[in-house]
Amino acid sequence: LAAHMPLEIRSPVPSDIDIAQSVKPVNMGEMAEDFGIKQEEMINYGPYKAKISLDVLKRLKDEKEGNYVLVTGITPTPLGEGKSTTSIGLAQALGAHLNRKTIACLRQPSQGPTFGIKGGAAGGGYSQIIPMEDFNLHLTGDIHAISAANNLLAAAIDTRIFHESTQKDSALFNRLCPKKKGGVRSFAPTMKTRLRKLGIEKDDPDTLTEEEIAKFVRLDIDPQTITVNRVVDVNDRYLRKITIGQSPTEKGKTRETNFDISVASELMAILALTDSLADLRERIGNMVVASNSVGTPITAEDLGVAGALTVLMKDTLMPSMLQTLENTPVLVHAGPFANIAHGNSSILADKIALKLVGEDGYVVTEAGFGADIGAEKFVDIKCRYSGLRPNVAVLVCTVRALKMHGGGPPVVAGISLPLEYLEENEELVTKGCENLQKHIENLKKFGVPIVVAVNKFSSDSDKELQLVCDLAKSYGAAAGVVCNNWAEGGKGALELAKAVEEVSKSNRGCPDFKFLYPLEKSIKEKIETIVTEYYGGSNVEYSEIAEKKIKLYTEQGFDKLPICMAKTHLSFSTNPALKGAPSGFTVTIRDIRSSIGAGFLYPLCGPIQTLPGLPTRPCFYDIDIDVETGN
Repeated sequence: LAAHMPLEIRSPVPSDIDIAQSVKPVNMGEMAEDFGIKQEEMINYGPYKAKISLDVLKRLKDEKEGNYVLVTGITPTPLGEGKSTTSIGLAQALGAHLNRKTIACLRQPSQGPTFGIKGGAAGGGYSQIIPMEDFNLHLTGDIHAISAANNLLAAAIDTRIFHESTQKDSALFNRLCPKKKGGVRSFAPTMKTRLRKLGIEKDDPDTLTEEEIAKFVRLDIDPQTITVNRVVDVNDRYLRKITIGQSPTEKGKTRETNFDISVASELMAILALTDSLADLRERIGNMVVASNSVGTPITAEDLGVAGALTVLMKDTLMPSMLQTLENTPVLVHAGPFANIAHGNSSILADKIALKLVGEDGYVVTEAGFGADIGAEKFVDIKCRYSGLRPNVAVLVCTVRALKMHGGGPPVVAGISLPLEYLEENEELVTKGCENLQKHIENLKKFGVPIVVAVNKFSSDSDKELQLVCDLAKSYGAAAGVVCNNWAEGGKGALELAKAVEEVSKSNRGCPDFKFLYPLEKSIKEKIETIVTEYYGGSNVEYSEIAEKKIKLYTEQGFDKLPICMAKTHLSFSTNPALKGAPSGFTVTIRDIRSSIGAGFLYPLCGPIQTLPGLPTRPCFYDIDIDVETGN
């Protein structure tokens, strides 16, 4: 590897932006050469970011894969656990300090939180991705491409309803299959797919009977069943409920709908779970966008738009490469929601990284939210489709988050932290470690060894930190390690890196890996397994709507898909106020929806907000540009 530039550590730690802009990134060409990426296998977006072609996978198909490291966390709190910061610090420690070939794989953040409440997602302190401005904003345009594709699909749905309502069968047919020179008609390739679905084995439009023409041209979409909303990649609360079709040109064909944030689009989940261009095309075609008046699923393929959507998204298949502050590579790819979707970066990025680092290298990949959501979906959804198996899981926690789970007082934004979080309190820590224990027990169900990473804050006492490490090992973790990479960079995660390396080597081949449930189980059985065996609940209740959806999806043949639970990330239960490790609770499924293209069903356990709003003081107040330097 090329020499890594040592970080110039300062104390007190400066702001994230000051640190990020003080480090000069390595040219992408140099980094690509270090990792065996050929120039023709990358598309440069300036000197410090690039897209990596899937040709790498073809060329390295016979190479052995590296060690696969999952980073997850305890149940999140408003105090933050530093999961991304730990992922980056671990990659820096492995790559820049232990000199192991290492690549971190992370999701691309939405611009919504960047300008809203959360701010950027590039890590923090001396464990960051750079250029952090590029990472947090447009990057290489993937989210924009997904937004364009999603909105084309939404437009196609409403337009088809409009035209079917205003034209007779013959007029629709003549416009869908117009006569060309010589009076010859032809079917577009996507139309032939629809014909085969209808059981019509004909390739000449002029041979269709009147009955076949009616079946072909009429999708008969029931507007009440449409599942595709338009999207925008900013937080805009006023788009949560809108009425479309109000122009006189739409002839009174209005309906209520809403916008989602771009990363909530099913197309984003598809990108994260696909493994090739052919698979992407197939998954997009399989997207169920609505049902017709008799309950038959209507797909993007039926609309004739699947090919165009794939064209819009073809470049999104290539992961974007950036780097950490210590010049170790990062593949940033996809950013699906972690509630209505699975909340993990892409299969393609992980596969490319595992081939590039080689048998003795490491790929650090992160799952969204806590291990009850992100890690479970990583295993039961992502690993099912990828065929990959993690060698080790890193479970991130903090002393002060554990104190909150132990009964510490609420934390309110803008108000100083209560003393309980600033002073030593081993009793609160011990009680809060019930949450840590439950997560360790859950991860062990997958047959994956666990290393607990205690992300250190200046207010933590040595006794508290040691207590968490000792308890983690008593709960069955292979190791418990204190990390200080926010303040020290990779050096502060060295002990974590060593523990990860030791555990990974002892779990080559992942012989004990297993899923939580088999796909052959019914929809209810899979939901109830997750609730009772993983969350700690005792019972599941279903609304009338949920019962109808279970019956419908079973009849449609979708009951063998994995389950993607959409619930609060703030508790094992569906009540965000229940901290620690609650048990014996009931989970109510109020609805179940499908992402057939992505390949999962997602039960809704409560209200899920798919378009955030802006707070009174959004983060955009702190974002500006130096017009002299362009920084």
